[in-house]
Amino acid sequence: MKFVRAVWKLMVGIKDGLVLIFMLLFFGLLYAGLSNRPAAIGSGVLDLNLKGNVVEQPDRAQWSDVAGAPSVRNYALHDLIAALDAAKDDGRVKAVALDLDSFAGGGQTAMIDVADAVRRVRATGKPVIAYATGYTDDSYQVAAAASEIWLNPLGAVLIAGPGGSNLYFKGLLDKLGVTANVYRVGTYKSAVEPYIRNDMSPEAKQNYQALGDAELSTWRAAVLRSRPKANVGLFLKDMNGAVAAAGGDTATAALNAGLVDKIGDRMAYEAHLAKLGGDGGKESAFKRIKYSAYVADSDQEARNAPIGVITIAGMIVDGKAGPGTAGSDTIARQIADAVNDGVKAIVLRVDSPGGSVTASERIRQSLLAAKARNIPVVVSMGNVAASGGYWVSTPADYIYAEPSTITGSIGVFGVIPSFQGALQKLGIGADGIKTTPLSGEPDLLKGPSPEVSQLIQTSIESTYRRFLAIVAQSRHKSVAQVDAIAQGRVWDGGTAHQLGLVDGFGGMSEAIAKAAELAKLGNSRGIHYYEPPRSLEDALLGAFSGGSDDRDGTSEDAFAVLAGRPEQQLAAAFGEVQAIMSGPTIQARCIECAAALPAPPLKRDLGFAGLVWSFLSRSA
Repeated sequence: MKFVRAVWKLMVGIKDGLVLIFMLLFFGLLYAGLSNRPAAIGSGVLDLNLKGNVVEQPDRAQWSDVAGAPSVRNYALHDLIAALDAAKDDGRVKAVALDLDSFAGGGQTAMIDVADAVRRVRATGKPVIAYATGYTDDSYQVAAAASEIWLNPLGAVLIAGPGGSNLYFKGLLDKLGVTANVYRVGTYKSAVEPYIRNDMSPEAKQNYQALGDAELSTWRAAVLRSRPKANVGLFLKDMNGAVAAAGGDTATAALNAGLVDKIGDRMAYEAHLAKLGGDGGKESAFKRIKYSAYVADSDQEARNAPIGVITIAGMIVDGKAGPGTAGSDTIARQIADAVNDGVKAIVLRVDSPGGSVTASERIRQSLLAAKARNIPVVVSMGNVAASGGYWVSTPADYIYAEPSTITGSIGVFGVIPSFQGALQKLGIGADGIKTTPLSGEPDLLKGPSPEVSQLIQTSIESTYRRFLAIVAQSRHKSVAQVDAIAQGRVWDGGTAHQLGLVDGFGGMSEAIAKAAELAKLGNSRGIHYYEPPRSLEDALLGAFSGGSDDRDGTSEDAFAVLAGRPEQQLAAAFGEVQAIMSGPTIQARCIECAAALPAPPLKRDLGFAGLVWSFLSRSA
């Protein structure tokens, strides 16, 4: 009887547990539904307190976000621009506050788009007030478009410009006895250099330098367009001299150079906003219109809109993937859904350094199938559309890029790690039999055989020739002409336009207008963004980790804005290692383009040793 009672208690416990889980799911979904209902919007100041990155497509929330682990919030670029465009004609919005104290940027091209939207608001006569303790390249590019730029008395404008160091692992791999077996085509295809060198090759350095100089020139022109009297050149060439002339006061130096309009602390800044938009009473220093509520209130997308927007964001991978990563099956499904919904045109927004060749080709074929149904395709390139990102762009009837877009990188490579050196260091032997030249290949214990290495290199070269042929057909050039500008070389958007890799300069608004023109839609330009489907888990995570628009106690230290860069650089570098070493053998991706994308946050509970171990365990 004791055994029966024990079993009965166990069954009751399981039943109670299932009921509890069901109740949690029910109330979680109820909360999610209520939270997603647009809140009533009153008049006041639209508070753009941007605490994170601007990205093309925010990735999914993680359970660590719910648990309170440090995280960086992502803002969808199209949501931010839509909110600013709605605000310029909205009588409820008296002013716009750009709180950039915790802003992590989002790439030069995205910042140009945001700055253009800020200027459109400013052009209506509505004040746009920017505030930060420390402005860096991205945040200052946005702030420059504002009516007024405020700087904390202890703050600084810190413009670094493009550049920096990459990690090279050849010495580490030699010590560990790990061999990176590399196969590539393209003089400038430097994605594999970190595994075969301890420094940058002259060809890669030449390419990087030209790209960085072009990016800095574009950044400077964009800032001076908004603030023509700002002495940007002084801060770029001799910031120490400017600060010394101001008696060592970095904030006064920025004011003297015309980079900012007002030095004041947060209380003074918020008091100024209260004069523009009303006193917030006990809840706030000024009457706020929260960004999240405003986005929900102004969302006017229609499911049966004539123009469908498909986003290729992040790494291009095989199979299915959530937002922030371009899974080939997921993107193909979105394209098919758009066709089945009866869209008259497709706008492909590309912000990707590439990835899997087979995944890129899967997406290209899906776009060609849509075009076979007489649906025009227009590509809008974001920060990066290189390697596989350019591969998926080739079916387009028209390609738009910004001068700051990074594109090209038409080349192919593959990396296979092997561990014969590590085994030798440990005194371990490896031996076996073969029934054919390819038996047990690629042999990660003894190293790939000459036969399989030749086979992989032949496949790489064949894929490269296919890449050239696809681009040549798309851009109406000969294969030889494409090869001359390919070889894995990366181009800025301005040079890419001169070379004929893109058709014109412009962003999403120009791409939508061109799509409407090609589809003969007249003034009917309604759009619908096709996104990866949300699961039950996504709904729960979104409900509980949606984030607050309120401030989170970020340290008001001008140089704190630079403190996260080493962490982010390490996270990005080791992320690249994992992506390449664990990805498909044949890849079309651009490792040098990572600097143009928002840096991924480093999980603080991982640590440097954890990152090293993660790399080794994924590679071994």
